[in-house]
Amino acid sequence: MKLPALTFPHARHWIDGAWRDSAEHGDSFDPATGEVIGRYAFGAEYEAADAVAAASRAFQSGPWRHDRALRVRVLHAMADRFEARAGELAALLSLENGKIAAEATFEIALAAPGLRYCAALIATDQGRASEWSPGRFSMVLREPMGVAGISVPWNSPVGLMVRSLAPALAAGCTAVVQMPAQTAQVNALVSKVISETPGLPLGVVNIVTGSKEVISYLVDAPDVPTISFTGSTATGRAISRAGAVRLKRFGLELGGKTPFLVFDDADLDAALPRIEKALTTFAGQFCMTGSRLLVQRGVADQLRERLKRRLPEVKAGPASDPSSEMGPLIDKANVARVDRIVEAALAAGASSIVRGGPVLDGPLSRGAFYLPTLLEVNDPTMAIVQEETFGPVLTMQVFDTEAEAIALANDSEYGLAASIWSRDVDRPLRVARAIEAGTIWINDWAVMRDEFEEGGYKQSGQGRLRGVAQLEDFLEHKHIVMQPGVA
Repeated sequence: MKLPALTFPHARHWIDGAWRDSAEHGDSFDPATGEVIGRYAFGAEYEAADAVAAASRAFQSGPWRHDRALRVRVLHAMADRFEARAGELAALLSLENGKIAAEATFEIALAAPGLRYCAALIATDQGRASEWSPGRFSMVLREPMGVAGISVPWNSPVGLMVRSLAPALAAGCTAVVQMPAQTAQVNALVSKVISETPGLPLGVVNIVTGSKEVISYLVDAPDVPTISFTGSTATGRAISRAGAVRLKRFGLELGGKTPFLVFDDADLDAALPRIEKALTTFAGQFCMTGSRLLVQRGVADQLRERLKRRLPEVKAGPASDPSSEMGPLIDKANVARVDRIVEAALAAGASSIVRGGPVLDGPLSRGAFYLPTLLEVNDPTMAIVQEETFGPVLTMQVFDTEAEAIALANDSEYGLAASIWSRDVDRPLRVARAIEAGTIWINDWAVMRDEFEEGGYKQSGQGRLRGVAQLEDFLEHKHIVMQPGVA
């Protein structure tokens, strides 16, 4: 992939149809080299307040909330713009976020179909009406809630931003999007793409680069009735507590600890490449990373040995190298954090099968690279099993029976996703029904479609994105009772 010249060496916010600077600034880095690649404006409460005011004006006095045909046209036009700038977006995402070329291309490719599917939902969404007794009618209208606050993490800033923004806009809401400082240059290019959308009224979409102060303002603001947040479970709990004062509507997609259940009759030749990709995609910085490997005893020795040979062969490197199979973590602070988690697990009794760890020598040592690591554990209560690592670290546990596999898979506060591997006709669906998770793949991993809902059980979140249900976090239901002809 040819890496780009920066579109915005000084990246700014997009508020009410204009570029806005801030009093505070920061440096943007290439995590593969540690080099500074640009500057950015860092937003706080002041910028968030202006963005909310702009979104409120656009909602209250503009056509957006009422004009479905306008929304359909604009979402299709926005999809066109994302498709037209896909190469540039993917290149910049690789540079600033560290994703290898295939991963960045995949993420950007999610944007346009998501927008187009939500445009279709606008055209098909409807309320209902009934004559419940002679001459008396009831109607239920689905109306947009108002300004939607959207908070986006750094691991997939474009894909996850569109995943929340598209249904908010489709429902008729206006939006203030808080995007992460780690991807400020990408944020600015996304803002430019959106700003080029024909027909989009000013103030309908506002994008602020910032962090805690911005999301805190959105959660507290009385003019922001609904929040769509993607991030850690700890932060999701914190903003839910804060928003409870104003009875905010929250759509939360939070942490995950995805188990891979590999049964004795699994096709290991098919499973192994998916296990590897589930661990190394986005360098393990993915809420659906396959971080727990549960293996039936009959194939445990074989799978352990094959992973022991396979994982050290994964080629880590920058996106500029087309042979790279895994990029860096977002920064060196996260390298140190992940390694502390691994060292603590080893000290607590985990066995090291593949000890990857930080790259300390050679050209890659300048970047934030962490090589794939495989630990075998016997105690399911260990922190390495129970807590999200957010790095390319896999734990392996051996089970004997189907019931034991299900119990191990469900022994977690998380319930975002799971993957089941078996060639049996009945077992995979039976096990899938018993696992407490929002998305379950059978003989596959990370297959997502705009037409089908995505979200978590338990502490992995509430509400759903994608599918028909994605509009619900942005709509109110209004019941109107009519008795025509009565003075």
